[in-house]
Amino acid sequence: MHRQNIIITGASSGLGQGMALEFAKQGSNLGLCARRTDRLEELKAQINQAYPNVTVWILALDVNDHQQVFEVFKQFNTLMGSVDRVIVNAGMGKGGSIGTGLFEANKQTAQTNFVAALAQCEAAMQIFRQQNFGHLVTVSSISALRGFRRAMTVYAATKAGLSSLTEGIRLDVMNTPINVTCVHPGYIKTDINDHADGAPFMVDAETGCRAMVKAINKEPANCYVPSYPWAFIQLILRVLPDKILRKMS
Repeated sequence: MHRQNIIITGASSGLGQGMALEFAKQGSNLGLCARRTDRLEELKAQINQAYPNVTVWILALDVNDHQQVFEVFKQFNTLMGSVDRVIVNAGMGKGGSIGTGLFEANKQTAQTNFVAALAQCEAAMQIFRQQNFGHLVTVSSISALRGFRRAMTVYAATKAGLSSLTEGIRLDVMNTPINVTCVHPGYIKTDINDHADGAPFMVDAETGCRAMVKAINKEPANCYVPSYPWAFIQLILRVLPDKILRKMS
């Protein structure tokens, strides 16, 4: 199914920016939001030049301002006429090992990746329930499958929570015209993981985002991208002994 009007949060860089370009290539209109509107303006100009038939709306949004989330989504809905897909993408990866004095950074990651994602899901689902159609997409992580240590501890926990939240929403609206997908990217080279140069099976942002959009368009319950090798690795990761998992993280 072609989804014509798509909202993407956290669209000023990284996966959000890359997905916006891929969806524009397919002819979808875009509602792009993030805190850095200057970056959104640059992205809009790039899309308008390359794909003049695509309409792009941009709005400032701090996803941790929960009231603003609802207001921005409603504004996009008015501008677009209807919203076909919302991609809950905004996130961050600050923090460190628990008990090492980094509580504020860990809290910020927890609030942005889970509580703010909850607000975005609430706002999106209000629109979808009212119009009785739509596609909710959340961007989780392959790290959601297990606990990880050091800087990944809270990040992985928030993504596990997001994956569970998405599953609950999907079960709640099963057998309705509303579809729900949780995307679990592997290692994709973006600003958020600049420090992870040695990460296994890392792909560049363009390759990763192309794989994400391809998977999202199929509207599965869950997907692991790029599918090779992560669809296979996720099976191994679930049963990997703790000793090996510790060495990997």
